[in-house]
Amino acid sequence: MQELVEQIKNKVGRSSDFVYKFLLLDSANKKGLYVIYNECLCDGEIINDFILRELTRIKTTSFIKHPLSYLQQRLPNGNIQAIKGLDNILDKLLNGFTIILFDNEANTLAIETRAKLNRDVAEATSESSIQGPQDAFVEHYNTNVGLIRRRIKSSSLWIKEKEVGTLSKTKIGILYMENIVDKDLVNKVSQKLNKINIDGIIDSGYLRDYLEDNSNNFFPTILTTQRPDKASMALLEGKIVILVDTSPYVLILPTFFIDFFHTTDDYYQKPINITFIRLVRLLAFLIAILVPAYYIAVTTHNHDAIPLHLLINFTIQRENVPFPALIECLAMSITFEILRESDIRMPSGKGSAVSILGGLVLGDAAVSAGIISPIMIIVIAISAISGLLFSSIEMISAIRWWRFIMIFMATFLGIYGIFLAGVFLIIKLSSLNSYGKSYLAPFAPLIPSEQKDALLRLKNTKIRKRNPLLTKNKIRSR
Repeated sequence: MQELVEQIKNKVGRSSDFVYKFLLLDSANKKGLYVIYNECLCDGEIINDFILRELTRIKTTSFIKHPLSYLQQRLPNGNIQAIKGLDNILDKLLNGFTIILFDNEANTLAIETRAKLNRDVAEATSESSIQGPQDAFVEHYNTNVGLIRRRIKSSSLWIKEKEVGTLSKTKIGILYMENIVDKDLVNKVSQKLNKINIDGIIDSGYLRDYLEDNSNNFFPTILTTQRPDKASMALLEGKIVILVDTSPYVLILPTFFIDFFHTTDDYYQKPINITFIRLVRLLAFLIAILVPAYYIAVTTHNHDAIPLHLLINFTIQRENVPFPALIECLAMSITFEILRESDIRMPSGKGSAVSILGGLVLGDAAVSAGIISPIMIIVIAISAISGLLFSSIEMISAIRWWRFIMIFMATFLGIYGIFLAGVFLIIKLSSLNSYGKSYLAPFAPLIPSEQKDALLRLKNTKIRKRNPLLTKNKIRSR
């Protein structure tokens, strides 16, 4: 037994956070046992009240005859496992278990005594809820599973668990509705996770490069969410939800382009209002990408594309600006990105104030100095604000990239450049797929039944079928 304890100490580098407590049970025969645990991962009160206190009451004769069964019956804990082998002992120690070791490694018990190292369930910070549930995923795996099971109380909700990361050994859960999901999709996701060979998975974002079919594309093909209700809705549609221990964000796949124009709150409000909001989001997407490029095109190449009096007004404003429209546009765009990044990185109490102050001071000073025209500030501001209408940071980044592509095409070719870039954008989106499903569905291919919840939003009573691309179990309600 002492030799095994020394092996454990050597394996963990004799780290100071591991506790080795020897309890002498039979002083005559010098028989006893070791209680080993990590004081940072384990709850000291549980160990003192439910393990050490019971161990001090051991009847030596009964214990020596049947040590494993004796302790399993006496110790009040729901998760007690008999384990063997040094690797299994180390794995349990590093997962918040307390090890009781006596005689040799064949007589070893692992008792779950995990400390509560996660925060309580709180509101989502990245996806605000206007009229819906206020809870959000946290960093604790079991808590996240519970938040979904609270909403879907069905035995058809199945979970496959995997361990990824040679050093981190992170628990990953694949959640799906067994009676709805496409089994080939589950197998494909499982195979991709099995192929991952990396030392550690710290957050769900680590899995993106391994799970995405088109990782080099600007537009995201995997949806990230912090809201349990959104994940539950995706499961009922026939999608797969991936939970990662220590991450408050879950992954949803497959994902379609139209999903980024939907929010969870859309399903808690009147359909007629949501239809209008979705059209506004589509308009904001077009404004974010096209407006700066169109302004450059009409002021540089295509002067006849706007009314004459408006063109004269633009020309007067740009009369004293020493830079071409491209440099002016890039300078303002980069300035806005710097302000946005500083707003994100600074403490919440200061970030908004700094970005607002910076925008006002820099904008007014640039116009007064004759470096930037007033209309350019308006164009960049409306374009940038429109891009922030989306909650997905990946979609916001994709819009930023395509805004710059459109700007450069408009600089060299004018409106014809914008047209060519737009055609290329449509071709690129049409060529994308998410796990074999067309990214532009339900528009390409056209699925008439899905138009009830695409750009338009009809009543729940009229949406009776699921997306046929996701499942063969199409009937949602009768």
